[in-house]
Amino acid sequence: MSRISLVISDVDGSLVTPDKRLTEAAIKAVKTLKDRNIGFTITSSRPAFGMRMLIEPLDLRLPLGAFNGSLIVDPTLEVLQRTIISASAAWIAINALKASGIDIWLFTTDRWLITRNDGRYVPREQRTIRMNPDIVSDLGEFTNDACKIVGVSADPDKLARCEIDMQAALAGQAAAFRSQSYYLDITPFGKDKGTFVEAMANRLGISPRNVATIGDMQNDLAMFGKSGLSFAMGNANDEVKAKATCVTDTNENDGFAKAIDRIIAGA
Repeated sequence: MSRISLVISDVDGSLVTPDKRLTEAAIKAVKTLKDRNIGFTITSSRPAFGMRMLIEPLDLRLPLGAFNGSLIVDPTLEVLQRTIISASAAWIAINALKASGIDIWLFTTDRWLITRNDGRYVPREQRTIRMNPDIVSDLGEFTNDACKIVGVSADPDKLARCEIDMQAALAGQAAAFRSQSYYLDITPFGKDKGTFVEAMANRLGISPRNVATIGDMQNDLAMFGKSGLSFAMGNANDEVKAKATCVTDTNENDGFAKAIDRIIAGA
């Protein structure tokens, strides 16, 4: 195994607990990386403003990858690189989600837009990203500035089928992957957590082989494929586990910190 110089972790389902907490073990693990001169940063389907509460406790110094890596910001949340969904792909996604009867959210760089505030997962997202949505009458007015579109459903099987259909409808135009069993993220084509790994490796002057990644969902597979070492969380499904180099414990049982311990042991 190549020496690990950088660790990149997913957030929800990986770094934080199911109730979105950073544990003391996770904070200590990141500090240990810093003490060993191993870099650390995060990438997530969250918007940049939905990761700001993690910056200070983890003492993050490197750029962060929001919207599955299509938005890169520095620790002050200044935009370093932004890619948006094409307007035509945004229209296809919105119309397809409407036809499926699935709730739709749209994120710009700094706004969360919804058309109704009684959706089951709105309060959960408010607690997670610590921001309130703006209610608008027509999401179609924002298709020229869409960083992420989310299909939201309490029916995981329906959303899994929608994921397959959306990938076919948006082939070559946008990416469509579930970031949670209840969230289907549509993000810009050609930018993902894998390209974020490459961007960070390039920034630090290292090979992607010297990067370790930690994740739990389908949208993390892109970074698994680019990094030299990858850890699937114990709460990941079998497909994600099969694509990772290693499997750690669950996010309920400090699987993130245990993965860091293994990385340091081999560093």
